Amino acid sequence: MNLPNKITVSRVCLIPVFLIIMAVPFRWGSVVLLGTEIPVTHLAGCIIFAVASLTDWIDGHYARKLNLVTNLGKFLDPLADKLLVSTAFILLVGLQMAPAWIVIIIIAREFAVTGLRLILAEGGEVVAANMLGKIKTWTQIIAIILLLLHNFPFAALSFRMDLVALWVALIFTIWSGADYFYLNRKVFAHSK
Repeated sequence: MNLPNKITVSRVCLIPVFLIIMAVPFRWGSVVLLGTEIPVTHLAGCIIFAVASLTDWIDGHYARKLNLVTNLGKFLDPLADKLLVSTAFILLVGLQMAPAWIVIIIIAREFAVTGLRLILAEGGEVVAANMLGKIKTWTQIIAIILLLLHNFPFAALSFRMDLVALWVALIFTIWSGADYFYLNRKVFAHSK
């Protein structure tokens, strides 16, 4: 396994750590940043989530720089992203910090695209994420971070940037999913 793929696997390994920090009712209190009260568990979870998310950029950077792009990496990287982001969104719904209907749409898109990837893989085609898919992932990451930080630093301005970011993530989620299916529509043309 090459370095970029090891970095991707490390992202997957951080998911249970993030899940435990966020789901187990630790009594660590809270901190106040610019008037925004943030539970320490949410702050710690946010840091773990941010580090795991950063590995998405790092593994891609090294894969391209060292010419180590592999089919395994093309498969693992989006899977790791989906697992991390889905875990975070489901936790946020459980904590009543994100609307369930938005999270359902986001996760449904991930299942649909994963299904399409499996159909393409049967034909020997492994498709890496395109730019729109990467933008979708990063808008989701930003929304999750803002939600975990209870809208810090925008809460001091009484502006719900966390919800704006969530809506932007939803728009890019739908757009990138539709684009992915449109670009790979040939798969369905052969099934007639």
